Amino acid sequence: MKKYHFRLSKRMIINNLLAVLLVIGLTIPMWVIGRDTLGEAVIALLYLLPVTWCAYRFGQLPGISAALTAALAFDFLFIPPFYTFAIARLEGWLVLAIFLSVAVVVVGRIHASISRAHDAIHMYELSEALVGVHTQEAVALTVARQIQQLFQASLVKVIYWHGDSGSSMIVSQPEGAIMDDRPVRVLPVLNSRELVGEIQIWRGDYGELPPEDSAILQNFAEQAGRAFERTQAMEAESLAGSGK
Repeated sequence: MKKYHFRLSKRMIINNLLAVLLVIGLTIPMWVIGRDTLGEAVIALLYLLPVTWCAYRFGQLPGISAALTAALAFDFLFIPPFYTFAIARLEGWLVLAIFLSVAVVVVGRIHASISRAHDAIHMYELSEALVGVHTQEAVALTVARQIQQLFQASLVKVIYWHGDSGSSMIVSQPEGAIMDDRPVRVLPVLNSRELVGEIQIWRGDYGELPPEDSAILQNFAEQAGRAFERTQAMEAESLAGSGK
């Protein structure tokens, strides 16, 4: 049976509490001004402000927490009958449903766009780090270090198989770390012709790993394969040159 891991870190709890408090902080002046003055449409739009900001600043889960808090406050204070979570009219149900739907969509879009931007940055950083390496061991060390630091992994192993000799090279980050269980992610590393190695990743205590077929992990494996092929060619040229 597949096991799902979910960890609530101290930072995540604080961010969710801040999201709830931010919505409450906006609710107080709106309640003082009154529903009749603002109107339900304006109240709904104003509630989208903390939801959007929390999703952008803190992440998806605090954004959802802000959206749910706003929906409950909206229902309790601004949709008749007041000071109860009951809704008397179909119009009230529609307003609340539309608000919650829009809020969830906004949070999802913001999270997706930020994730894509972060992934692009990390891919670029790895490509920049690999430009200056000239040996296969340096490639393996650079890839292992980047993945370990990015995902706060307990252990990352990069394995490269020397096709001609049949030997293999294993580089680990952090060095000396030992894990008794199996890696949670195993990524094949291919060059333009064949399978040349794999990347093994063990989950850390404070971070989650993207799926094996995610764009960022696939990109890391592809960059490793190209770098291994490039450094292998460089080493072959160096040996050929020294033999002349």
